[in-house]
Amino acid sequence: TAAGALYDTGNYEGALEKALQLADYPRLRAEQAQKRAAGELMGIGVSSYIEICGLAQKGFLPVGLYESARVRIEQSGTVMVYTGASPHGQGEETSFAQIVAEEFGIPVENVLVIHGDTDSTPEGRGTYGSRTLALGGSAVFNAVQRLKEKMKQIAAHMLEASVSDVTLEDGKFSVAGTPQKAVAFAQVAATANLSNTLPPGIEPGLETTAFFEPEGCLFPFGTHVCVVEIDKETGEPKLTRFVAVDDCGRQINPLLVQGQLHGGIAQGVGQALWEQVVYDENGQLLTSTFMDYAMPIAEEFPPFELDHTVTLTPLNPLGVKGVGEAGTIGSTPAVAAAVADALGVAHVDMPFTAEKLWKIIHQQ
Repeated sequence: TAAGALYDTGNYEGALEKALQLADYPRLRAEQAQKRAAGELMGIGVSSYIEICGLAQKGFLPVGLYESARVRIEQSGTVMVYTGASPHGQGEETSFAQIVAEEFGIPVENVLVIHGDTDSTPEGRGTYGSRTLALGGSAVFNAVQRLKEKMKQIAAHMLEASVSDVTLEDGKFSVAGTPQKAVAFAQVAATANLSNTLPPGIEPGLETTAFFEPEGCLFPFGTHVCVVEIDKETGEPKLTRFVAVDDCGRQINPLLVQGQLHGGIAQGVGQALWEQVVYDENGQLLTSTFMDYAMPIAEEFPPFELDHTVTLTPLNPLGVKGVGEAGTIGSTPAVAAAVADALGVAHVDMPFTAEKLWKIIHQQ
């Protein structure tokens, strides 16, 4: 870009078209025309965004912004994942375990993720900037690949086969073309940790630490469509529809993605419609507790209509981008555009309180 950023991948028009189709944009405009003819205020807002996330590229700061993971496979076959990243509600304990389980072909219940304990976890650079899965998850993935290759060597020794002929599928190491000749994941784990007859050059144990530092930032994107109706008598705005199509690359766990978007959209809408810090004429803070501060609550929202496109990034082995902040980025301008559209004005300062909108309506 002219500002110097290098976008990784994007299909921006595809997300826009999908959002407009999901919202049935022509029908919304027809409905708006009918309501305006009846003297009602309805507005439609569309917001397309591109977000920069995964801050960690080499040379960005004097220190490395990598993430790390240490993976150890116990003799029982249980996989221990120690991550330098720090999930605190986003759900990476689940997505990290899914990455490991999928790569090894074992039940996700056999993977234990440890984080936040600096006495046991490797060095990390923090959870911020929608980077935890893209960096921390990639470190986990790379560590798993190293252990997978070591396990293939041990399995080849056990099966008396060439390493190049050994494959791992459904939790079993087998010889290509002879699937009945196989050893289970847990058997190889036990051999690695207990046997004294490992092949030459192979150390006992299954443990490795990997660090991941990408070559550039990631750029998730999407389009949000919002419909707002405003009561002429009171100025009260009401959110009646919210459609969002977001692209965060590959989705390891779609349910977690939806959860992040639900929370982000609620925060973004809250900023636009209700939330503000208010002082009286003496400088006394009037919104000092949640009894006074107007936070959004569930009943003020319609069901969110969510969909996605998938545009992989080449900057990490998982093809993932961040999603933790996406909902907050697309939602606020979509609501702002809808309110301005309903009132027939170019701009209104946030938050769009009933008092503010009532004054605009009656000034007109």
